[in-house]
Amino acid sequence: MAKHGKKYLEAAKLIDVEAVYEPAEAVSIVKKTATAKFDETVEAAVRLGVDPRKQDQAVRGVVVLPHGTGKTQRVLVFAKGDKAKEAEAAGADFVGDQDMINKIQQGWFEFDVCVATPDMMSEVGKLGRLLGGKGLMPNPKAGTVTFDVTKAVQEIKAGKIEYRLDKAGQIHAPIGKASFSEDQLNENLKALMDALNRAKPAAAKGVYLKGVAVSATMGPSVRVNTTSYK
Repeated sequence: MAKHGKKYLEAAKLIDVEAVYEPAEAVSIVKKTATAKFDETVEAAVRLGVDPRKQDQAVRGVVVLPHGTGKTQRVLVFAKGDKAKEAEAAGADFVGDQDMINKIQQGWFEFDVCVATPDMMSEVGKLGRLLGGKGLMPNPKAGTVTFDVTKAVQEIKAGKIEYRLDKAGQIHAPIGKASFSEDQLNENLKALMDALNRAKPAAAKGVYLKGVAVSATMGPSVRVNTTSYK
């Protein structure tokens, strides 16, 4: 059994482990449990009533959090010509084509998100093992394979996140920082939950939202009442 530190144990005293809290109260408690010396990330863990082994019950998509994640994303865009200039004008941190592919093959990974124009994917695809292993491969479903590089870069910079069902049938996603106000965290959480509801597979049967919990990086999780999100 994992041993927890003194701060974690003190924070745990603020939570009734048998209770399911309303979203606003849950967020308020999580902020109180964030006592680390750094600005902790607040994350939501959502358990869905789907079978992750079945392709027709896959849940994956993107959502732009109204208040962002609190982290500045470094964006790399694979593009040529006018689209490269467009990406630079939109605020991309790194833009290139074969030069960037060569850098990555040599072990460079100083970026958080990749965007690629469709005409670049035949070359970018060669990085599949390198980018895929880090969850960085551009994907049409995530809006990161597109000719509209301006929109893609601006949304990422504004706080767009990708969510994806894991093997345990759960979604884990950041909803901000502990320094955010309670209203900001609540609104970000609602945006995520609304997106997950919209992404409900037609093949999903029974209860879809089985459980939601929020926690700070170093703190205990707080269970959230899902009723308001149904």
